[in-house]
Amino acid sequence: MGSGQGAGRAPSDVVGLIAAALRRERARAGVSLTELARRAGIAKSTLSQLEAGAGNPSVETLWALAVALGVPFSRLVDPPAHRVEVIRAGEGLIVYSEQSAYTATMLSSGPPGTRRDIYRLSSEPGTPRLAQPHMAGTVEHLVLSAGRVLAGPVDNPVELAPGDYVRYPGDVPHVFRALEPGTFGVMVSEHVS
Repeated sequence: MGSGQGAGRAPSDVVGLIAAALRRERARAGVSLTELARRAGIAKSTLSQLEAGAGNPSVETLWALAVALGVPFSRLVDPPAHRVEVIRAGEGLIVYSEQSAYTATMLSSGPPGTRRDIYRLSSEPGTPRLAQPHMAGTVEHLVLSAGRVLAGPVDNPVELAPGDYVRYPGDVPHVFRALEPGTFGVMVSEHVS
């Protein structure tokens, strides 16, 4: 999650939220700490720290844990929703990539019974964001707002300009590569409930 936490929330609040969600979802899934760490491909000590509220997970770690738990990413990072919610530019729960100049800001998670989460994605040219497959059946919808990007399945990405839309499977390796400075867009992740 890096140094730029969501506005209005102290870093310890965000880490505490993630810690509680990990404990809750691991208990719901009925898996041990050791088994979840193995499934997610992370060290048991890392998972233990995260569940204790002592870690600072990257977007890659959180996605791996979500996939291993069989839950949407949002279930690990999104606080309870309010009836009317406004998230200003630069606000919200922001998670950072370890691999590239890429951030994902959670704008809205699907309430129980729905199948979507909404993110604002930002990236700069350089190392692309390579994402591992998400839960089976996941589909991502991307509308580019500014800049240019190469996005979609690793083996068949498409170039988008502002206003362009692409839909692609999120349950295969996929890429988000900024081709211009200041590239950002809105992504809807649709998943099986």
